Amino acid sequence: MAWVILFLVLAAAAFGVLGAVIKAVAFLVLTILLTVAALVAVVWYGFRHQIRRWEREGGLRTRSGPRTTNDEPPRGLPTRDDRY
Repeated sequence: MAWVILFLVLAAAAFGVLGAVIKAVAFLVLTILLTVAALVAVVWYGFRHQIRRWEREGGLRTRSGPRTTNDEPPRGLPTRDDRY
């Protein structure tokens, strides 16, 4: 495989189009890398959105402590703040 690439580079140099070939290859490689990075970002943010939506709907418990059947505060803590 390396021999084929070497032959193609030498042929491009012999015909005087090596600069154009290098620019085209760089353009293709950078386009592919940017596309992959954009897809990874979209998938990552979509995944985070789904996790947050699942947490909001009650799929995950984010608070620690004893689990209760309803949303009443844990026992022993005041229900309102009378300091003011």
